[in-house]
Amino acid sequence: MEDKRITRTKRVLKQTMIKMLADSPFEQISIKQLCEIAGISRVTFYTHYNDKYDLAEDIFSDMQEKGRIEFSRLQGSNNSESDPIVTYCNLLDCVLTIYYSNYEFFRHTLPDKNPYLSFSFYNYVMSIVESLTEKVSKSIKPKYSPRKITGFLCYGLCGFVNESRASGCSIESIRKETKEVLRGILESGILINNRA
Repeated sequence: MEDKRITRTKRVLKQTMIKMLADSPFEQISIKQLCEIAGISRVTFYTHYNDKYDLAEDIFSDMQEKGRIEFSRLQGSNNSESDPIVTYCNLLDCVLTIYYSNYEFFRHTLPDKNPYLSFSFYNYVMSIVESLTEKVSKSIKPKYSPRKITGFLCYGLCGFVNESRASGCSIESIRKETKEVLRGILESGILINNRA
């Protein structure tokens, strides 16, 4: 278990990075500025992180862990049969929950504003969905490779969520409609031949 002082220092650095993103693109934030605002020395920063990219990855890792815990909880509460479609819907719920509960950070992951953060976020989501697709391939017969299915779902659903948000839909409306779209795609037979 990590020392409480280390945990606190890392938390302060992460919170400071997120606050700074409101005023500056990620690429323009310097370690010097970050440390000054956080009230932490550069030596201390470099004790915990190699650079600001390492810090950003730690922010994503924290959120990924929260998502993993929430996914396990959902699977246990509503998917005792391990139905692949419910599994995907639970994963979508987790991604949306983490996204909106950490919106102060994720609102800065748009490609035109912060390409690095956008790329990292997309890669984390792709990795999680691809891993899930490989697992559920044992109980379904996918028509395409896990990577192709993952790309289709991630790009398509991300676009759907972004356009819904841009048109002013509520979070609950986005969650409901996105889940309907995902369920419709998976049940249609477009990606899956049939259940094994």
